[in-house]
Amino acid sequence: MHLNLRRNTLSREGGTQMSISVGMVGLGMFGPAFIQSYQSHPDVHRLALCDLREDRLAKYAKQFEITETYSSLDDICKSDLDALVIITQHWMHAPQAVQAMESGKHVYTAVPAAASLDECEALVRTVERTGMIYMNGETSYFRPETAFCRQKAAEGAFGEFVHCRAEYFHDMSHGLYDVAKNRWGAQWGRDKMGGIPMYYPTHSTCFPISVMKAYATSVSAQGYVYPNDDWFRTDTIHKNPFSNEVGLFTMSNGSTMQICEFRRIGHPGSERVSGIYGTEGSYEQSLAGSVWAGKHGREIVEPSRSHEDLPEALTADLGGHGGSHAYLVHEFVDAVNRQRLPRVNVWEAVRYCAPGFVAHESALRDGELLPIPDWGDAPET
Repeated sequence: MHLNLRRNTLSREGGTQMSISVGMVGLGMFGPAFIQSYQSHPDVHRLALCDLREDRLAKYAKQFEITETYSSLDDICKSDLDALVIITQHWMHAPQAVQAMESGKHVYTAVPAAASLDECEALVRTVERTGMIYMNGETSYFRPETAFCRQKAAEGAFGEFVHCRAEYFHDMSHGLYDVAKNRWGAQWGRDKMGGIPMYYPTHSTCFPISVMKAYATSVSAQGYVYPNDDWFRTDTIHKNPFSNEVGLFTMSNGSTMQICEFRRIGHPGSERVSGIYGTEGSYEQSLAGSVWAGKHGREIVEPSRSHEDLPEALTADLGGHGGSHAYLVHEFVDAVNRQRLPRVNVWEAVRYCAPGFVAHESALRDGELLPIPDWGDAPET
């Protein structure tokens, strides 16, 4: 695949340094958390902001002393910026990414990458057609425990993979009502309540897929209906009664994967791999900590938040989601700068979200075993 790249250079201390220009699209509840990291990155020489709401745009432009602003995606797509970071409502990610790539921009979007299997198809084909760089901002990829397990897998310490359990526990009372209302804004109403837990599975699926380097091939799933639930209902646009969904997946390497997406649960919340099991070694994680186990014993381990090199300017504050934010920023900037595929490229990203779409359909069919489409491995460039 041919990658397109406009390169800019800045002179630093007498030398020449590759550098890019970036536009941030979406300044709601999550986007502003990344402004400082992009502004501090030594390989970003120009940062612009974009939001439909003038008050948000003015607030963050003033706070971070940024003079270049845009009031719509259409406008920023007409600019000469190299790349766009899209952190908008999740159902907008894929169509906005397609529009941006077709306008000649490299693109990073927040999770999930897509809201349907058709959108997965559109994303992959757009990357193939335009040659632009696409990256998905799955935070779990750079969590310390994921990096620890990928290293163990590279060493062969797991042996052959047998099974993985991963979960995203996020009770609705932990801010999710406000998130939903904020995302819909003036369009909010009872018909917008609910959502589909398995349509937001990537914090969970990333763990086993990125560690095992395998993808889901089929699934049987079940859903839980909370008694007298006034939020998850079939008379909304989502037509979904399930607050919690569980999927058991078969994987391309012969192992199995269990994913739990719970939005009604008496739990402080977690995004974690509770266990990855192999024929020679296993990793388990709980609220109490992490354990590496073999056939004859176990030891407590502490996966490091500093698991990869970063520009010094980003090391002081790694950001949220287990310190993953700084790594996400650097991975995207470095991928665009070096004209390489990011690790969470479009082929990887659709493998994180596509299993959830099919799992929900299986749950609606009372656990019917259904096949999961795959778009293949990323091409060698």
